[in-house]
Amino acid sequence: MWMRRLSNSSKKFPKAPGGRLFVLVLVVVSVLWIPVIQASQGGQLFIYIQSISTYLQPPVSIIFLTGCFWKRTNEKGAFWGLVIGLAVGCIRMMLDFIYPAPQCYEEDDRPAVLKYVHYLYFSTLLSFITLCVVVVISLATEEPKPEQITRLTWFTRFDPVEPKEQVFTVEGSTMTSEVNSSHHSNDSSSSVSSIQRTSKIMSAVFWLCGMERRKRGDDAPAMPPPLEEAVCSLEEKPLLRSIVNVNLLICLSVTFFIIGYWA
Repeated sequence: MWMRRLSNSSKKFPKAPGGRLFVLVLVVVSVLWIPVIQASQGGQLFIYIQSISTYLQPPVSIIFLTGCFWKRTNEKGAFWGLVIGLAVGCIRMMLDFIYPAPQCYEEDDRPAVLKYVHYLYFSTLLSFITLCVVVVISLATEEPKPEQITRLTWFTRFDPVEPKEQVFTVEGSTMTSEVNSSHHSNDSSSSVSSIQRTSKIMSAVFWLCGMERRKRGDDAPAMPPPLEEAVCSLEEKPLLRSIVNVNLLICLSVTFFIIGYWA
């Protein structure tokens, strides 16, 4: 199914030289980022990687965990938790670049959040801030509908899959055809005006990303949507499930030990 989607997307957006140019721009940015790495944390690459990870990964991890293990998490809570968490992490990251760690014989005049809070401890604080934002906003907004979280959380992973029934009636089809015919002229005029209002900047962005917009006249006639394939079951054998769970616990234990030891 994924191969079919990729093939369809490649047909819809053919290759263009702009994609190669975009990769070239990324390579140039990566090369220009090397002096920043050398200036950060005294040139220690491991500390640099760990600090950047602790500034950007905790919000994503907290949202993933709350989405899996708390059914009350909704879209607004996840969105604002990610925005606020990444904003706080980026502020700490910029402060690290602006105020590098001094040498042993120099006086440490950095802000208190850099001087007294280690970056690993800051990741714990950032995770707590993101969790509070997600919980407060999720409780203050609407609750997700049951069909929105079916087989997507830990507690709803065994929910039965209900096939979608498509009912077509003669009256409904005739009414929709009449409505479509009445609005066809309005839609055609609005579509022409929207095409004329297309910005050249968006066309340049599509070209840079390796995608080309096809003209409306070149599109093939609309085909009926294909039937949805049956959803594969998430059930697995008990032995394989136990092996995966044990390996997960071992990896988590080793990770916590390493972080606690080096912190």
